[in-house]
Amino acid sequence: MGSDIVLRLVAEHGPWVLLVFYLLWRDVQKDMATRAVLDKNSAILIEITTIIRERLPAGRGR
Repeated sequence: MGSDIVLRLVAEHGPWVLLVFYLLWRDVQKDMATRAVLDKNSAILIEITTIIRERLPAGRGR
């Protein structure tokens, strides 16, 4: 079913349709990679913050 739609679009509108789908797919991949890096950085910052709070004297951290 999916390949039939792609073939019909290419036949009707030309090969630039494939380029548009490819560029959209690459954009989604880049977005997912960026989100993964941001999630990892957030986890690291949370760990660092926890370590710093644990090492501060009880009255000064809050």
